Amino acid sequence: MIDYNPKDWFKYIFYYKRADTLRILTPFIISIGFYSALIAYFILEYLNLKDTSDLKNVSSMHSLLGFVISMLLVFRTNTAYDRWWEGRKQWGGLMNISRNLSLKLNAFLPAEDHEIRSYFRAMIPNYAFALKNHLRGQFKEEEFTPVASFQRSSLISSEHIPNQIANDLFTNIYKLQKSGVILPEHMLVLNQELESFTNICGACERIKNTPIPLSYSSFIKKFIFLYCVTLPIGYVFSLHWWVVPFVMFIFYILASLEVIAEEIEDPFGEDANDLPVQRICQGAKKSTLELIKL
Repeated sequence: MIDYNPKDWFKYIFYYKRADTLRILTPFIISIGFYSALIAYFILEYLNLKDTSDLKNVSSMHSLLGFVISMLLVFRTNTAYDRWWEGRKQWGGLMNISRNLSLKLNAFLPAEDHEIRSYFRAMIPNYAFALKNHLRGQFKEEEFTPVASFQRSSLISSEHIPNQIANDLFTNIYKLQKSGVILPEHMLVLNQELESFTNICGACERIKNTPIPLSYSSFIKKFIFLYCVTLPIGYVFSLHWWVVPFVMFIFYILASLEVIAEEIEDPFGEDANDLPVQRICQGAKKSTLELIKL
């Protein structure tokens, strides 16, 4: 995720990053411009048609369809942003749960037992890193902090890594309860935090694995394409050669909204506008180390 000052207008008017929609769409914008020029040449120069009232009526159709396509794109971008914001809430919840669990364990665990404390200082942030990599389809063993009772090599990369770590956390807390280190009433308090780890994982998987239906996404792309390829026919008589930059600009606006929606609807990746999950993982690790004292 790119950090920026939203109040700095002029800097970002002329700022173009690697993932900017203009860079992504440049080949398509040039193609639609070339197509519009061919249509303008064919009608204005080759056929020498300067005023055809029947074809002028096509512009009225575009006025009506413009409202429809704007409603579709508003719904598309709102849906994508809802997914992005829901992902941010889930990762904010993961940060809070990591802190709450660390606070409670710091109070419940014996101050002199450094081995148990070291285990939870490592494993709580390990879950955050495991979830991040799981959502990205990666396995980065080097990001996990090893401890005496948990080695990175014990993880099975082909299986669900967050579940393996959550299972290890719950198993060790249950062992502490059975041995009398943690009281039964403490388990009631800790169980809610442990369950929340898996709930957050499931919510993030739901966001990632349930994209917008293919038929809907395909329809929007077809609608934008057909709308833009018929624009030169509808406006060439009123705009003449100015129809070329006009169509290029309209295509840029409409296609950019679809490209932005595609990027943010899966907010857990490494694109410029995705969530700062790496930073959140580092924050969870820092908070855990500060709260569980050795």
